[in-house]
Amino acid sequence: MSDLPRKAVTRTAKLAALPLGFAGRATWGLGKRIGGRSAELVGRELQQRTAEQLFKVLGELKGGAMKFGQALSVFESALPEEIAGPYRAALTKLQEAAPPMPTSSVHAALEERLGEDWRELFTEFEDRPAAAASIGQVHRGVWHDGREVAVKVQYPGAGEALLSDLTQLSRFAKLLGPLIPGMDLKPLISELRDRVSEELDYELEARAQRAHAREFAQDPDVVVPDVVHQGDQVLITEWLGGLPLSEVIESGSQEERDRAGQLLARFLFSGTARTGLLHADPHPGNFRLLTGDGADGPPESWRLGVLDFGTVDRLPDGLPPTIGTALRMALDGHAEGVLDLLREEGFVKPSIELDPEAVLDYLLPIIEPAQVTKFTFSRGWMRAQAARIADPRSPAHQLARQLNLPPSYLLIHRVTTSTIGVLCQLGASVRLRDELEAWVPGFGAGEEAREASEEAPA
Repeated sequence: MSDLPRKAVTRTAKLAALPLGFAGRATWGLGKRIGGRSAELVGRELQQRTAEQLFKVLGELKGGAMKFGQALSVFESALPEEIAGPYRAALTKLQEAAPPMPTSSVHAALEERLGEDWRELFTEFEDRPAAAASIGQVHRGVWHDGREVAVKVQYPGAGEALLSDLTQLSRFAKLLGPLIPGMDLKPLISELRDRVSEELDYELEARAQRAHAREFAQDPDVVVPDVVHQGDQVLITEWLGGLPLSEVIESGSQEERDRAGQLLARFLFSGTARTGLLHADPHPGNFRLLTGDGADGPPESWRLGVLDFGTVDRLPDGLPPTIGTALRMALDGHAEGVLDLLREEGFVKPSIELDPEAVLDYLLPIIEPAQVTKFTFSRGWMRAQAARIADPRSPAHQLARQLNLPPSYLLIHRVTTSTIGVLCQLGASVRLRDELEAWVPGFGAGEEAREASEEAPA
């Protein structure tokens, strides 16, 4: 297998095969039904073939195609259940692995970036990659001082491939729309493209990771491996083992799911408040669950290991206070105040007239997890939210079309939505309001705690 395919025409042809393949299989399915096979049976086979092609193309190309696939993977909870299964396996697979580049290419890259004597920096180096993702792959090794390390090597041509893929994907975003019904994929692709230069810069990533490692060094709930060495297109960090979050999603007990979900919510809000940085790539492949002594321990002793700080949003003062203030006002039923805040922040353009009560009716189902002491996230709940907003006949759909997302909130919105998607994949019961009270400016800081309300049904 070669490294990232570098010729734009080759990558474009492969990506173009996705929507063309969808259309071709639809014609195949019609022929099968005419031939007498049941629509249900043909439909399942059609979806399975589509999912297989999706993983094959996005996974093999890596680059922006892989990044796009990973971003999609956290939204599979929004798919209607009758088609979710075949896509779920393929998209979830993108969270943890991609086909690796050849060993010879890895050695050549390390020699070029660390010097001809690069092997002397390690007492051990495993040629087989421990993980392979969108722009680089990770090898396990032992640094010359005895520390176990993760060696991230950027794929040759990764930058060119990222930009090329995302440009091509944006050209037929509408054709890819059926992957996630009701979701506009073009803004997602555009936002990913805007972050390319940051993700390729391992110096920026090292700074962000060091800041988190310092802040969470003695934390009882979150572990961030420190940076050992950073060079041009090579990043070496302390090794972090543990149980991949994707395995908890696939087969974890309810107690394990709940603990993982609580830790994920805690990191989302506390990390930004404590470091001024928002970890902006919250797909399950970037998280591990660890016990204190390395042995199997009860879930309540687990800690959350966090990887990959290549994409962050820099928020020196934490999340904008408007988020917490508007959320609390909505929960308290202050419709006019909420609308005024949204208009002030640019979510509602000056020329748009909206009914405050209609805005509140739109928001309340979405913020339901913050209304109660503990909320059980589920695919069914997320699916209902997606369907409500996607249905052209619904008031929610009409109102959503009139709202605007200011550029400064784009990444915050994607990270929050993606994290909720992962919580729904986990099916976790989470005390989300506790985390909002503790970490979100304007929601709970310095204010009297809200009276306890009834827990939401599972």
